[in-house]
Amino acid sequence: MPFVIRKDIRLPGNNYIGQRIYFVTVCCEGRMPFFRTLYRCKIAIEALKRVSDSMHFLVHAYCVMPDHTHILAEGDAPDANLVRFVAKWKQSTGYLLRDEAATPIWQRRFYDHVLRKASDSHAVAWYIWINPVRKGMVAEPNQYPFSGSFTVEWPKMPPADTKWQPPWKGKERTR
Repeated sequence: MPFVIRKDIRLPGNNYIGQRIYFVTVCCEGRMPFFRTLYRCKIAIEALKRVSDSMHFLVHAYCVMPDHTHILAEGDAPDANLVRFVAKWKQSTGYLLRDEAATPIWQRRFYDHVLRKASDSHAVAWYIWINPVRKGMVAEPNQYPFSGSFTVEWPKMPPADTKWQPPWKGKERTR
C-alpha cells in the first residue's frame, strides 16, 4: 500500500479547547447516505445529546443529513475539547450502529470553523437548519425531523440574512 500524505487541516490544539463556538461538519465514509432511516438518525441525535452533556458542550443547532451531519457547538467549560467531543460522538454512533454498517460510518476527519464572533452563531444555525430545504428534502426547516437544538427553540422564520457559507465552500456559485 503506498504511503499517503494527508494535509493537516487542524489549527493548533489550543484552538479547540475552552469556551468557544464551533461549526462542525462530519461526513459519512465515502459520503454514503447511511442516515436514511428514523432509527439511525434517532441513535445519532441521542448520542449527540449524551456526549455533548458529558463533555461540556452546548449544541445550539444540528442537522443529521443522509450523508453528513452539521453541528453548531459551544464549549461550556474551560476544559471543553472539540476534537475529543467529535471523536467520542463518532465512536459512540459507530458502536451503537455497528450492526447496521458493514464498513466504518464516518470519515476519519471532520471540517470545523471556529466562530470569531458569537453574533455569527445565529446565521450559522440557520445555515444548518436550512440544509434540508436547500437539498429539496422539505419545504420548511421545521419539517425536517432530524434537526434542531438542545439549547434554543426554533424561531418561526429564518432571518433575512441566511447567506452564510462555510469558509471551505468559497463563494456561492451562480447558475
